Amino acid sequence: MLKFLQQPPYQEVHGPDVDGRYKRMRLQVFIGAFIGYAGFYLVRKNLSMAIPAMAPLGFEKTELGFVLGLNAAAYALSKFLMGSVSDRSNARVFLPLGLILTAISMCFMIVPIQWIGAERKGLAILVMGILNALVGWFNGMGWPPCGRVMTHWFSPGERGTMMSIWNCAHNVGGALVGPMATYGALWFGSWFYGQQSEFYFLIGTFAFPAAVALLIALLAFILLRDTPQSCGLPSVESWRNDYPKNYSEKHETTLTTKEIFFQHVLNNKFLWYIALANAFVYMVRYGCLDWAPTILTEKGIDLKSAGWAYFAYEFAAIPGTLLCGWLSDKLFKGKRALPTMIFMALVLLFVVLYWANIDNLTVVIISLIGIGFFIYGPVMLIGVQALDLAPKNAAGTAAGLTGFFGYFFGTFLLANTIIGLVAQKAGWSWTFALLIVACLLAILFMGLTLKEERK
Repeated sequence: MLKFLQQPPYQEVHGPDVDGRYKRMRLQVFIGAFIGYAGFYLVRKNLSMAIPAMAPLGFEKTELGFVLGLNAAAYALSKFLMGSVSDRSNARVFLPLGLILTAISMCFMIVPIQWIGAERKGLAILVMGILNALVGWFNGMGWPPCGRVMTHWFSPGERGTMMSIWNCAHNVGGALVGPMATYGALWFGSWFYGQQSEFYFLIGTFAFPAAVALLIALLAFILLRDTPQSCGLPSVESWRNDYPKNYSEKHETTLTTKEIFFQHVLNNKFLWYIALANAFVYMVRYGCLDWAPTILTEKGIDLKSAGWAYFAYEFAAIPGTLLCGWLSDKLFKGKRALPTMIFMALVLLFVVLYWANIDNLTVVIISLIGIGFFIYGPVMLIGVQALDLAPKNAAGTAAGLTGFFGYFFGTFLLANTIIGLVAQKAGWSWTFALLIVACLLAILFMGLTLKEERK
């Protein structure tokens, strides 16, 4: 482990006002994790926004689709492998480092587009692919340290609620990318390119979000702290008297990579069940989201209306996620599997409604709002359940395993590749049938964890 990444040593509990300091530090650390994770979404899938402006420069959609796929695959692998590194690292340093490296990689995407260009397309696509894979890899350094922070600063009885609030960071960050691309090009494009307006989008899409992400990385470093014990505070379980049934003092120590993988993650069959469930949840999430504009425009609905449907899907996620997290803590007493199954059953109903009314824009938007409202709760709760099923000193790796299944199998293979292939060969009706099967399989695999949660 590099010295600057090493976890800070625990300090003795000191100071007269432990409760007051604890409350202030928890709020500070939570804000740091929220802002820091939102920053990762400013520099994640920016290439997808640049694709329409790249066509006049000589780049084709099929080539750029390959570059996009590399980002998803690298992110999935990184979220798992870098999770184990984050479990042995200082979250205060690990998260800003990942955000800085992501922002730099994103900014350099300008090089193959402008300076290499479509005249040397092979080289440009190669460099673009490497850079976008690095963007995905470094982006994988965002979730694990946040998972580490949330498990050390918030106890199991409140974790669902707090994680649901924190999880809205990616909706906030993702929503800002579009306006930043537009106004960044408008404000700064002429500074860099003068009359060459065809290049203005490079500043708005890549450079401006990267610069903002660097500032956010600095702010996250100022706000974040690794653990309460490193700040001279007791463990959160002790402070709130809220201990999970499998709690041990050993959970406060740093584990080796071998211990994390072979004692707490890879041999835990329930983590594998929720990882498989996550793959099918993500298949539905991105199968609906990524293909909605294409389906609607093919059905004769104008692109502007399709864009509003996409917008409604994303923003419906915020109240749905908050409700799901609150219910899991208050009504289900910290259980995650049953509310996940209920929400996925409701997603299934809206997928059927979407399919049955594909030519009715009003019903389609209502269906997408319903899917968006209910799908993000399970996305969040599966991550929380992964944290619950593993000791908190292996939390990043456990969540990384579920994330790998979600993004590599659920998104890259199933939602993007398989659904696209089936839609082309057999039509959209078969893709809806696949989404229904995915909902049922997600419910099935989550059901396999019910007994363990009750124990």
